[in-house]
Amino acid sequence: MAWTYLSIAAVFEVAFALSTNASRGFTRLWPSVVAVTTTIVSVYFLSLSLKTLDVGVGYTIWTGLGSLGTVTLGAILYKEHITTPKAISFMAIIGGVVGLKLTAGA
Repeated sequence: MAWTYLSIAAVFEVAFALSTNASRGFTRLWPSVVAVTTTIVSVYFLSLSLKTLDVGVGYTIWTGLGSLGTVTLGAILYKEHITTPKAISFMAIIGGVVGLKLTAGA
């Protein structure tokens, strides 16, 4: 169940990042409300996952998946450019997340 909680936390982490951008420095009400709410939900589910997972593994995967989701959706929604060096770096994050998942029980 910890991995399910961590996945939910990562989805809300992405929502937090995107809504923070949309809030324009917390000057727009509804994106700001969404940012605060998604932060609370994300950290709550992260905390549930950390009941079972090591904090180093859980937190790193949470931030890694959040980063990847934010970059992907940032490119789609905000037309942010993904350069070759960025793509290579993102692939390294994916490799790290997969490696942590595979060795979490070790």
